[in-house]
Amino acid sequence: MIRFSHRPVLLEECMQGLAPERGGVYFDGTVGGGGHSYEILKRSAPDGQLIATDLDDCAIAAASDRLSEFAGRFRIFKSNFKQFEDVLEEAGVGGLDGVMLDFGVSSFQLDEASRGFSYLKDAPLDMRMDARNGLTAADVVNGYSAERLEKLLREYGEERFAKRIAGAIAERRRKGRIERTGELAQIVENSIPAKFRQNGPCARKTFQAIRIEVNGELEGLAEAVKGLALRLNKGGRICVLTFHSLEDRIVKNVFRELAEGCTCDKSLPVCVCGKKKEIEILTKKPVTAGEEELRENPRSKSAKLRIAERIGEYS
Repeated sequence: MIRFSHRPVLLEECMQGLAPERGGVYFDGTVGGGGHSYEILKRSAPDGQLIATDLDDCAIAAASDRLSEFAGRFRIFKSNFKQFEDVLEEAGVGGLDGVMLDFGVSSFQLDEASRGFSYLKDAPLDMRMDARNGLTAADVVNGYSAERLEKLLREYGEERFAKRIAGAIAERRRKGRIERTGELAQIVENSIPAKFRQNGPCARKTFQAIRIEVNGELEGLAEAVKGLALRLNKGGRICVLTFHSLEDRIVKNVFRELAEGCTCDKSLPVCVCGKKKEIEILTKKPVTAGEEELRENPRSKSAKLRIAERIGEYS
Protein backbone atom coordinates (compact mmCIF):
# COMPACT_ATOMS: atom_id res chain seq x y z
CA MET A 1 0.00 0.00 0.00
CA ILE A 2 1.30 3.48 -0.88
CA ARG A 3 2.20 5.41 2.24
CA PHE A 4 0.07 8.51 2.72
CA SER A 5 1.86 11.47 4.28
CA HIS A 6 0.78 15.03 4.86
CA ARG A 7 2.25 17.78 7.00
CA PRO A 8 -0.60 19.82 8.50
CA VAL A 9 -0.22 23.54 7.90
CA LEU A 10 -0.54 26.07 10.76
CA LEU A 11 -1.10 23.18 13.16
CA GLU A 12 -0.48 25.04 16.41
CA GLU A 13 -2.42 28.09 15.23
CA CYS A 14 -5.36 25.85 14.33
CA MET A 15 -5.31 24.14 17.74
CA GLN A 16 -5.08 27.43 19.59
CA GLY A 17 -8.03 28.68 17.59
CA LEU A 18 -10.08 25.52 18.02
CA ALA A 19 -9.16 25.18 21.71
CA PRO A 20 -10.18 21.49 22.13
CA GLU A 21 -11.36 20.52 25.62
CA ARG A 22 -12.07 17.23 27.37
CA GLY A 23 -15.54 15.93 26.70
CA GLY A 24 -15.98 18.00 23.54
CA VAL A 25 -17.36 16.73 20.25
CA TYR A 26 -15.38 17.79 17.18
CA PHE A 27 -15.67 17.52 13.40
CA ASP A 28 -12.72 17.34 11.00
CA GLY A 29 -13.99 17.75 7.46
CA THR A 30 -10.85 16.56 5.64
CA VAL A 31 -8.99 14.10 7.85
CA GLY A 32 -6.04 13.78 5.45
CA GLY A 33 -3.16 12.01 7.20
CA GLY A 34 -4.78 12.67 10.57
CA GLY A 35 -2.51 15.52 11.67
CA HIS A 36 -5.19 17.92 12.88
CA SER A 37 -7.38 15.05 14.10
CA TYR A 38 -4.55 13.61 16.19
CA GLU A 39 -4.04 16.90 18.02
CA ILE A 40 -7.77 17.38 18.55
CA LEU A 41 -8.06 13.94 20.17
CA LYS A 42 -4.88 14.42 22.16
CA ARG A 43 -5.95 17.78 23.55
CA SER A 44 -9.53 16.71 24.27
CA ALA A 45 -8.43 13.65 26.26
CA PRO A 46 -9.56 11.56 27.96
CA ASP A 47 -13.08 11.56 26.54
CA GLY A 48 -13.32 14.03 23.65
CA GLN A 49 -14.97 12.63 20.53
CA LEU A 50 -14.12 13.20 16.86
CA ILE A 51 -16.16 12.70 13.71
CA ALA A 52 -14.10 13.00 10.53
CA THR A 53 -14.68 12.71 6.79
CA ASP A 54 -12.54 12.25 3.69
CA LEU A 55 -12.98 11.01 0.13
CA ASP A 56 -9.49 9.57 -0.27
CA ASP A 57 -9.14 5.89 0.64
CA CYS A 58 -5.40 6.27 1.29
CA ALA A 59 -6.05 9.17 3.63
CA ILE A 60 -8.70 7.26 5.55
CA ALA A 61 -6.44 4.24 5.96
CA ALA A 62 -3.49 6.37 7.07
CA ALA A 63 -5.57 8.43 9.50
CA SER A 64 -7.21 5.33 10.99
CA ASP A 65 -3.75 3.92 11.67
CA ARG A 66 -2.38 7.14 13.10
CA LEU A 67 -5.37 7.66 15.39
CA SER A 68 -5.49 4.04 16.56
CA GLU A 69 -4.29 4.96 20.07
CA PHE A 70 -7.57 6.86 20.50
CA ALA A 71 -9.73 3.86 19.56
CA GLY A 72 -13.34 4.32 20.61
CA ARG A 73 -13.11 8.11 20.48
CA PHE A 74 -13.26 8.70 16.72
CA ARG A 75 -15.10 7.64 13.59
CA ILE A 76 -14.04 8.36 10.01
CA PHE A 77 -16.62 8.38 7.22
CA LYS A 78 -15.86 8.14 3.51
CA SER A 79 -17.85 11.19 2.56
CA ASN A 80 -17.55 14.76 1.38
CA PHE A 81 -17.70 17.11 4.38
CA LYS A 82 -20.49 18.93 2.55
CA GLN A 83 -22.70 15.96 3.46
CA PHE A 84 -22.06 16.65 7.14
CA GLU A 85 -25.77 16.52 8.01
CA ASP A 86 -26.03 12.88 6.91
CA VAL A 87 -22.70 11.98 8.55
CA LEU A 88 -23.58 13.55 11.91
CA GLU A 89 -27.01 11.95 11.86
CA GLU A 90 -25.46 8.53 11.27
CA ALA A 91 -22.96 9.20 14.04
CA GLY A 92 -25.74 10.23 16.41
CA VAL A 93 -24.22 13.67 16.98
CA GLY A 94 -26.15 16.89 17.51
CA GLY A 95 -24.28 20.06 18.40
CA LEU A 96 -20.53 20.35 17.90
CA ASP A 97 -17.89 21.98 20.08
CA GLY A 98 -15.47 22.56 17.23
CA VAL A 99 -15.10 22.29 13.47
CA MET A 100 -11.82 21.97 11.58
CA LEU A 101 -11.82 22.41 7.80
CA ASP A 102 -8.58 22.15 5.82
CA PHE A 103 -9.15 22.67 2.09
CA GLY A 104 -5.56 21.99 1.04
CA VAL A 105 -4.53 19.22 -1.32
CA SER A 106 -2.30 16.84 0.65
CA SER A 107 1.42 16.44 0.01
CA PHE A 108 0.72 12.81 -0.89
CA GLN A 109 -1.77 13.74 -3.59
CA LEU A 110 0.63 16.27 -5.06
CA ASP A 111 3.75 14.11 -4.81
CA GLU A 112 2.27 10.76 -5.90
CA ALA A 113 2.60 11.05 -9.66
CA SER A 114 -0.10 8.48 -10.44
CA ARG A 115 -2.79 10.77 -9.01
CA GLY A 116 -2.18 13.33 -11.78
CA PHE A 117 -2.43 16.42 -9.55
CA SER A 118 1.06 17.75 -10.16
CA TYR A 119 2.25 19.73 -13.16
CA LEU A 120 5.84 18.85 -12.19
CA LYS A 121 5.52 15.09 -12.73
CA ASP A 122 4.32 13.31 -15.83
CA ALA A 123 1.30 11.07 -15.21
CA PRO A 124 -2.17 10.31 -16.55
CA LEU A 125 -4.53 13.28 -16.30
CA ASP A 126 -6.72 12.24 -13.39
CA MET A 127 -6.91 14.62 -10.37
CA ARG A 128 -9.80 12.80 -8.70
CA MET A 129 -9.79 12.90 -4.90
CA ASP A 130 -12.46 10.21 -4.94
CA ALA A 131 -11.80 7.40 -7.41
CA ARG A 132 -15.58 6.83 -7.63
CA ASN A 133 -15.95 10.19 -9.34
CA GLY A 134 -16.63 9.63 -13.03
CA LEU A 135 -15.14 12.94 -14.24
CA THR A 136 -11.37 13.06 -14.71
CA ALA A 137 -9.01 15.87 -15.68
CA ALA A 138 -8.62 14.20 -19.10
CA ASP A 139 -12.39 14.46 -19.58
CA VAL A 140 -12.29 18.19 -18.85
CA VAL A 141 -9.26 18.91 -21.01
CA ASN A 142 -10.53 16.90 -23.98
CA GLY A 143 -14.27 17.32 -23.63
CA TYR A 144 -14.88 20.97 -22.78
CA SER A 145 -15.19 23.52 -25.57
CA ALA A 146 -12.52 26.20 -25.86
CA GLU A 147 -15.00 28.77 -24.55
CA ARG A 148 -15.87 26.64 -21.53
CA LEU A 149 -12.20 25.96 -20.81
CA GLU A 150 -11.43 29.66 -21.01
CA LYS A 151 -14.17 30.47 -18.51
CA LEU A 152 -12.99 27.68 -16.22
CA LEU A 153 -9.37 28.85 -16.25
CA ARG A 154 -10.37 32.47 -15.74
CA GLU A 155 -12.82 31.83 -12.88
CA TYR A 156 -11.22 28.94 -11.01
CA GLY A 157 -7.57 29.58 -11.86
CA GLU A 158 -7.68 33.38 -12.08
CA GLU A 159 -5.45 32.85 -15.09
CA ARG A 160 -4.83 36.05 -17.10
CA PHE A 161 -3.86 34.03 -20.20
CA ALA A 162 -6.95 31.81 -20.07
CA LYS A 163 -7.97 32.51 -23.67
CA ARG A 164 -4.50 31.72 -25.04
CA ILE A 165 -4.25 28.48 -23.06
CA ALA A 166 -7.77 27.31 -23.93
CA GLY A 167 -7.14 28.01 -27.60
CA ALA A 168 -3.86 26.10 -27.53
CA ILE A 169 -5.52 23.12 -25.88
CA ALA A 170 -8.30 23.10 -28.47
CA GLU A 171 -5.74 23.32 -31.29
CA ARG A 172 -3.66 20.46 -29.89
CA ARG A 173 -6.75 18.24 -29.46
CA ARG A 174 -7.23 18.15 -33.21
CA LYS A 175 -4.24 15.80 -33.36
CA GLY A 176 -5.64 13.49 -30.68
CA ARG A 177 -6.51 13.34 -27.00
CA ILE A 178 -4.31 14.96 -24.38
CA GLU A 179 -3.78 12.24 -21.77
CA ARG A 180 -0.70 13.24 -19.73
CA THR A 181 0.01 15.96 -17.18
CA GLY A 182 3.39 16.62 -18.77
CA GLU A 183 1.85 17.35 -22.12
CA LEU A 184 -0.75 19.69 -20.66
CA ALA A 185 1.90 21.52 -18.64
CA GLN A 186 3.96 22.02 -21.80
CA ILE A 187 0.96 23.36 -23.72
CA VAL A 188 0.36 25.89 -20.95
CA GLU A 189 4.04 26.82 -20.83
CA ASN A 190 4.12 27.44 -24.58
CA SER A 191 0.98 29.59 -24.35
CA ILE A 192 2.48 32.07 -21.90
CA PRO A 193 4.50 34.99 -23.30
CA ALA A 194 8.22 34.50 -22.65
CA LYS A 195 8.57 37.51 -20.35
CA PHE A 196 6.01 35.93 -17.97
CA ARG A 197 7.84 32.61 -17.82
CA GLN A 198 10.76 33.76 -15.72
CA ASN A 199 9.47 32.76 -12.27
CA GLY A 200 9.26 29.01 -12.71
CA PRO A 201 6.56 26.69 -14.16
CA CYS A 202 3.43 28.45 -15.40
CA ALA A 203 0.88 25.63 -15.19
CA ARG A 204 -0.10 25.97 -11.51
CA LYS A 205 -3.22 28.05 -12.09
CA THR A 206 -4.43 25.85 -14.95
CA PHE A 207 -4.00 22.69 -12.90
CA GLN A 208 -5.73 24.32 -9.93
CA ALA A 209 -8.72 25.27 -12.07
CA ILE A 210 -9.08 21.78 -13.54
CA ARG A 211 -8.70 20.13 -10.12
CA ILE A 212 -11.43 22.35 -8.66
CA GLU A 213 -13.73 21.47 -11.56
CA VAL A 214 -13.07 17.71 -11.38
CA ASN A 215 -13.76 17.56 -7.64
CA GLY A 216 -16.52 20.19 -7.46
CA GLU A 217 -14.57 21.93 -4.72
CA LEU A 218 -16.48 25.22 -4.74
CA GLU A 219 -19.96 23.81 -5.27
CA GLY A 220 -21.94 24.10 -2.04
CA LEU A 221 -18.90 25.34 -0.13
CA ALA A 222 -20.56 28.44 1.30
CA GLU A 223 -23.62 26.47 2.41
CA ALA A 224 -21.45 23.83 4.10
CA VAL A 225 -19.32 26.35 5.99
CA LYS A 226 -22.43 28.20 7.12
CA GLY A 227 -24.22 25.02 8.12
CA LEU A 228 -21.28 23.73 10.14
CA ALA A 229 -20.86 27.08 11.89
CA LEU A 230 -24.52 26.98 12.90
CA ARG A 231 -24.07 23.41 14.10
CA LEU A 232 -21.74 24.65 16.84
CA ASN A 233 -22.79 24.80 20.45
CA LYS A 234 -22.46 28.17 22.14
CA GLY A 235 -18.75 28.89 22.58
CA GLY A 236 -17.75 26.33 19.95
CA ARG A 237 -15.26 27.37 17.31
CA ILE A 238 -14.77 26.84 13.60
CA CYS A 239 -11.31 26.99 12.00
CA VAL A 240 -11.05 27.08 8.20
CA LEU A 241 -7.78 26.74 6.27
CA THR A 242 -7.87 27.83 2.63
CA PHE A 243 -5.15 27.78 0.00
CA HIS A 244 -6.41 30.05 -2.75
CA SER A 245 -8.31 33.31 -2.91
CA LEU A 246 -11.55 31.83 -4.24
CA GLU A 247 -12.04 29.65 -1.15
CA ASP A 248 -10.87 32.36 1.22
CA ARG A 249 -13.31 34.86 -0.25
CA ILE A 250 -16.19 32.44 0.25
CA VAL A 251 -15.26 31.77 3.89
CA LYS A 252 -14.75 35.47 4.56
CA ASN A 253 -18.21 36.31 3.18
CA VAL A 254 -19.92 33.51 5.13
CA PHE A 255 -18.29 34.64 8.37
CA ARG A 256 -19.24 38.24 7.67
CA GLU A 257 -22.87 37.27 7.03
CA LEU A 258 -23.11 35.22 10.24
CA ALA A 259 -21.43 37.95 12.28
CA GLU A 260 -23.96 40.56 11.21
CA GLY A 261 -27.01 41.18 13.36
CA CYS A 262 -30.13 43.15 12.57
CA THR A 263 -30.13 44.68 9.08
CA CYS A 264 -33.24 46.82 9.53
CA ASP A 265 -33.27 50.52 8.77
CA LYS A 266 -31.97 52.25 11.90
CA SER A 267 -34.95 54.59 11.84
CA LEU A 268 -37.31 51.73 12.70
CA PRO A 269 -38.24 51.57 16.39
CA VAL A 270 -37.95 47.77 16.54
CA CYS A 271 -36.27 45.02 14.52
CA VAL A 272 -38.54 43.43 11.95
CA CYS A 273 -35.96 41.37 10.02
CA GLY A 274 -35.31 38.96 12.89
CA LYS A 275 -31.68 38.46 11.91
CA LYS A 276 -29.42 37.64 14.84
CA LYS A 277 -25.68 37.70 15.15
CA GLU A 278 -24.56 34.06 15.20
CA ILE A 279 -20.76 34.20 15.46
CA GLU A 280 -17.92 36.38 16.61
CA ILE A 281 -15.05 36.56 14.12
CA LEU A 282 -11.79 36.01 16.01
CA THR A 283 -9.47 36.73 13.08
CA LYS A 284 -10.06 40.18 11.61
CA LYS A 285 -7.30 39.28 9.15
CA PRO A 286 -6.46 35.68 8.24
CA VAL A 287 -3.60 33.99 10.07
CA THR A 288 -0.69 33.08 7.78
CA ALA A 289 2.45 30.99 8.19
CA GLY A 290 5.46 32.40 10.00
CA GLU A 291 9.01 32.49 8.67
CA GLU A 292 10.02 29.19 10.28
CA GLU A 293 7.10 27.26 8.83
CA LEU A 294 7.62 28.86 5.43
CA ARG A 295 11.22 27.64 5.46
CA GLU A 296 10.28 24.12 6.52
CA ASN A 297 7.15 23.79 4.39
CA PRO A 298 7.00 26.07 1.31
CA ARG A 299 3.46 24.85 0.57
CA SER A 300 2.25 26.82 3.59
CA LYS A 301 2.89 30.08 1.71
CA SER A 302 -0.65 30.39 0.36
CA ALA A 303 -2.44 29.18 3.52
CA LYS A 304 -4.94 31.45 5.25
CA LEU A 305 -6.68 30.56 8.50
CA ARG A 306 -9.94 32.16 9.62
CA ILE A 307 -11.48 31.44 13.03
CA ALA A 308 -14.90 32.24 14.48
CA GLU A 309 -16.74 31.46 17.71
CA ARG A 310 -20.43 30.67 18.04
CA ILE A 311 -22.34 33.08 20.22
CA GLY A 312 -25.79 31.76 19.38
CA GLU A 313 -27.28 28.50 20.62
CA TYR A 314 -27.48 25.33 18.57
CA SER A 315 -30.99 23.92 18.51
